[in-house]
Amino acid sequence: MASGGDLTLTILGFLDERPMHGYELKARLNALSGHLRPVSDGALYPAIARLEAKGLVERHEEQGTAAARRLVLTLTDKGRQELLRRLREPTDIEISDQTRFFALLTFLSALPDAAERARVLRRRLDFLETPASFFYDGERPVRAEDETDPYRRGMLLVARATGAAEREWLRNELGAEKR
Repeated sequence: MASGGDLTLTILGFLDERPMHGYELKARLNALSGHLRPVSDGALYPAIARLEAKGLVERHEEQGTAAARRLVLTLTDKGRQELLRRLREPTDIEISDQTRFFALLTFLSALPDAAERARVLRRRLDFLETPASFFYDGERPVRAEDETDPYRRGMLLVARATGAAEREWLRNELGAEKR
């Protein structure tokens, strides 16, 4: 969640589900991927201010459960349109980076058109089906069977298993989208 792009998507996505105050939003963001990329107040509140300045988010005061009032964030119509645009047209990094793709996947159901959802899933599947590795011998991707370092081999085996599971899920989901 460290970059502005995926933080913006997740803020818009969570606020599309319902209005919430900043503390609750931060908790939801950290639950989604904070174990990998915690969201600091120094990143969250300036991001909210930028979204507010663009008219994508509004803040208003509500009575809290105690005597204190609290600021609640609400997604505007313009913010919903921006969320839908981002879901329809994810960047290459949002397709290729697993953490960013999972953030995208978290809110993909907000797209009402099954064909648009399928296009996003197809892009991810195409990316995963392109031969790649963490390590190369010249231009050739190194396969786990050819790697002598046990830790690098482990990385390759875990990535292979994860990729196979994700490709299977994507193929199944794309088949379901067609039906």
